[in-house]
Amino acid sequence: ANRLRRLVSPFILRRVKSDPTVIQDLPEKQESKAYCYLSPEQATLYEAVVQDSLQAIESAQEDMQRRGMVLSLLMKLKQICNHPAQFLHQMEDGQTVTDAATRSGKLVRLAELVEELLAAGDRALIFSQFAEMGGFLQSYLQGHFGRPVLFLHGGTPARKRNEMVERFQAEGDGPPLFVLSLKAGGTGLNLTRASHVFHYDRWWNPAVEDQATDRAFRIGQKQNVQVHKFVCVGTLEEKIDAMIEQKKALAQAIVGGGENWLTELSTAELRELVHLQREMVE
Repeated sequence: ANRLRRLVSPFILRRVKSDPTVIQDLPEKQESKAYCYLSPEQATLYEAVVQDSLQAIESAQEDMQRRGMVLSLLMKLKQICNHPAQFLHQMEDGQTVTDAATRSGKLVRLAELVEELLAAGDRALIFSQFAEMGGFLQSYLQGHFGRPVLFLHGGTPARKRNEMVERFQAEGDGPPLFVLSLKAGGTGLNLTRASHVFHYDRWWNPAVEDQATDRAFRIGQKQNVQVHKFVCVGTLEEKIDAMIEQKKALAQAIVGGGENWLTELSTAELRELVHLQREMVE
């Protein structure tokens, strides 16, 4: 990375918000990992999907077919880590708040963190790359806390989108929580009333996450911004998180990065990536 940076640095002028010479009055951005554990139901589903998918991947005849299978496997495991109901297509089954929480360690951890910020009078953005998960989070959080929760996704009309932003940004007793699908709400919005940003699930390209975080961490922000990135320990999320941090360092050095880098892993590397550490299951 250092050698590559030296080669390209004469041709690149990069200005970032973290540089105090660019923006002197912007508060701090503090990132942390919100670690959580799979429930027994999540662990059982996770291991079954890994076993079935790796067998199919090993027998794939073409590179394109294999890449598609790898991405499908990783997507299924991310859904299981989010909530079993997402993977099992049970989002519309009308679960009670209690039942929904007990099935997912990640949802329990989110509720704990949201309870703390609401007690402090703060507001938060909650990003998921899955629109169906966003709708599920909206319903769950409204039922659990009895507070209005906004939800913006790709199908939200422009007028309603603007109304949501105005409500969230308004002074006084506005909606404290704003759930957004990552692609629909990750760019072009000014949501500086939020002092917390949650990435409920993770994207393959760290630049996409950074763009979403910047809905709150931008000019006009008066508070420090706490960024919480969820990681289910013992799963591919923990291992991908470590890989993302390494990739992020390289991307920052050369200004770039793609999204399909995980499909280039060998089958042995993939098996190690998705292996579930059973001792990490609650």
